Amino acid sequence: MATNAKRKPQGGPARVARKMTDPRLGQLAERRLAIEGIDPEIDGGRFPAKAAQGYSFPVEADVFGEGHDVVDAALLWRRKGSNQWTEVALEFEVNDRWRGEIVFPEIGDHEYTVIAWRDLFAGWRRDVDKKIKARQAVALELEEGIALVREAARDPREPGEGAALADLLAELDRQPDEAARLALLLGEDAAALMKALAPRNSLTWYERVLDVIVDRERAVFGAWYEMMPRSQSFEPGRHGTFDDVIKRLPYVKDLGFDVLYFTPIHPIGKINRKGPNNTLTPTGDDPGSPYAIGSDEGGHDAIHPELGTIEDFDRLVEAAAAHDMEIALDFAIQCAPDHPWIKEHPEWFDWRPDGTIKFAENPPKKYEDIVNVHFYRDSIPDLWHALRDVLFYWIGHGVKIFRVDNPHTKPFPFWEWVIGEVRSQHPDVIFLSEAFTRPKVMKRLAKAGFTQSYTYYTWRNLDWELEQYLTELTQEECRHYMRPNFFANTPDINPRYLQTAGRPGFRTRLLMAATLAGNYGIYNGYEICEAAALPGKEEYLDSEKYQLREWDFDRPGHIKDDIRLVNRLRREHPALRDFTSLRFHKVSNENVLSYSKGTPQSGSYLLFHVNLDPHQAQTFHFEVPLWAFGLPDDGAVKVQDLVNGNSFAWVGKNHTLTLDPQARPYAVWRLLGPVTT
Repeated sequence: MATNAKRKPQGGPARVARKMTDPRLGQLAERRLAIEGIDPEIDGGRFPAKAAQGYSFPVEADVFGEGHDVVDAALLWRRKGSNQWTEVALEFEVNDRWRGEIVFPEIGDHEYTVIAWRDLFAGWRRDVDKKIKARQAVALELEEGIALVREAARDPREPGEGAALADLLAELDRQPDEAARLALLLGEDAAALMKALAPRNSLTWYERVLDVIVDRERAVFGAWYEMMPRSQSFEPGRHGTFDDVIKRLPYVKDLGFDVLYFTPIHPIGKINRKGPNNTLTPTGDDPGSPYAIGSDEGGHDAIHPELGTIEDFDRLVEAAAAHDMEIALDFAIQCAPDHPWIKEHPEWFDWRPDGTIKFAENPPKKYEDIVNVHFYRDSIPDLWHALRDVLFYWIGHGVKIFRVDNPHTKPFPFWEWVIGEVRSQHPDVIFLSEAFTRPKVMKRLAKAGFTQSYTYYTWRNLDWELEQYLTELTQEECRHYMRPNFFANTPDINPRYLQTAGRPGFRTRLLMAATLAGNYGIYNGYEICEAAALPGKEEYLDSEKYQLREWDFDRPGHIKDDIRLVNRLRREHPALRDFTSLRFHKVSNENVLSYSKGTPQSGSYLLFHVNLDPHQAQTFHFEVPLWAFGLPDDGAVKVQDLVNGNSFAWVGKNHTLTLDPQARPYAVWRLLGPVTT
């Protein structure tokens, strides 16, 4: 693949030399070549694609013209607002499909497009070569070739570079005969010179310049650990503080996580406060739900007093950075009935005919401790500005990652506007969309600007479900704008699978979340296989959303070693950073999932086998992907067992394996390449 080359493409769209009296004719004539089928092009260019700094951003296009002319094409990109394009060669693949890739060196808003032109000199070389092989006379063709060089020397594509072409003409004049001149013109040096400097005939630009957002690497690759700071006390019955969280940082870092994410840390409402297990009868000591934001102690830009002060929070952010971790905050646009905004801005809320405020609900669920803002009528633009300023406030205190609660219940235009406002000043900020809703709504939020998205991974348990869903995420158009974050559990979701799967199920779902997706997360308690549920519901019994919890993270049966292993593999093997390289492989047992990540060419190629049945050992036949290494079915490949550390060779395509969930429900292999004798 060609590397980025700093070079200005010639001019803009091609101009037809002769003055046109018919504007429509002139416009059509300018676009002599066809450029279509650009991928990515999100909704006709309405929304930007997404890329990451230092990662490959592939672009494909159909490029062709009439007849048999030789056509060439290039990909252009630049930082938005710049006048300087950088050009990357597109390479022909098959059936008029071309492909190139950009590696953006910095974050921020960029744009790209495709250009194409007729390469007259390349076409001349191709045709003359055919005629020579057919023993036809080519004296006139020689003169035509020299004329193309003369024309290029008079008007080189790169100003001031005509001397090299003039030298080529002089060398042609010095040749003793026709054969020598032909040999010189047909040589690779002349071809390279003309490709670089000859004017581009019929230069055609794609009709649009397309946008792409380039994020930092944490947008595409990160391991999240979720906790409620108030439950991190090391003393039973005491409300946790930010200082307690600072003491917990070495534990989280030892597990290998990059992002420490908090549920809301703001003052909790006192009106209609919820008790344990979401009851309506709290005692005076019950802390309430952190999602009921706001009281006389402050709102979204304040801290719950029992957690500490803003100075304590700043120390926590600095301490996390010293452990190479980032703090992520929950941005929940909802208010307790005593939030300061209700008195200060009653026009931002919905009121019932009897003069009472309307509480949040999702029938039959009721949230008596929460009221929602509305975004239109008298709320726009003041509410929009206030919410933007809340984000700016926390960014000012070192927060660059926000998990957004229920964004699908807020208007799409608001998210497009507010994320754009933030990114215009802080392009390194990351927004995670916590939207478990209809697929098209989730995708629209990603298009509107969310950096990452929650997914349906939590409810995909069977082999065909996982393969179908992951194929959609990695191979269909959404791969260009929707970045999954596979949370294995959350404070809101205690999956039915985990409620019954025991320790093997927790190990299985961890391994898959961490290796199928670039971003994944767990909510604390996962490492000790916490699964106690409210009967008949996917909710935790004694959820710390409504009460303080005491966590014994050394409880027997924990899976902390598995967590350390998968996070170490993620750090050490580049294949796990390449989300779209995921491929599934056939096995003989529907209870086993087989997939690979990476490519042999990159030197990082991993193969995974996972037992989806947490109760029974499963034996299965599988195929070693020898074809990926260009090997025949009886070939041999070197293998490293990344779980146990031993190395050996797989000889032949077909093999058999048994995975016992009570021993270890997964296997991870690194394929190192062909065995050489």
